[in-house]
Amino acid sequence: MARLPQITTREEVSPEDQEHYDYIAGSRGRVVGPFTVLLNSPDVAQRIAHVGTYIRFENTIEGPLRELAILTVAREWNCQFEWTAHQPIGEGEGLSAETIAAVRDRTAPDGLSGDEALVFRYVSSLLEKGRVPDDVFQQALERFGTRTVTDLTATTGYYSMLACVLNAAAVIPAEGTPHLLPDAEY
Repeated sequence: MARLPQITTREEVSPEDQEHYDYIAGSRGRVVGPFTVLLNSPDVAQRIAHVGTYIRFENTIEGPLRELAILTVAREWNCQFEWTAHQPIGEGEGLSAETIAAVRDRTAPDGLSGDEALVFRYVSSLLEKGRVPDDVFQQALERFGTRTVTDLTATTGYYSMLACVLNAAAVIPAEGTPHLLPDAEY
């Protein structure tokens, strides 16, 4: 059970804050996951959702690589909800079962293609060391360009923030949803 109230309906928010709920539901089709607890601070929830709309739906990273970055973040943070939500999206974007397993089982970058390995090294270095090694950064810059490297960095930070929210509040997938990442204790 989540440690904070999970707001899942418009009526659970004060009338003056329902516009925040509406914004989130409108941009995502529903209120789920981190936004159910972020709505305990409606202004924060909407502002984070606004950034997330770009990060998730409009940035310059190709779909499979974006989802690989998100799964790498989810694995680094051992965030069950984030992983379980994004593994099927990654599969739909074309990530192979082998790529997903390599990240899940912590064997990556072995078994990843050139671009996949580069994205994995970039994201995992940033999260593990708080920095990206010069050679990895330069490779990413040459391969993807300035804007996409900026988007990749922002994607890493955004999904790390969501993983912190989900893990701190102990938000897990809905009952009956298989957990796709080895379980971590809270």
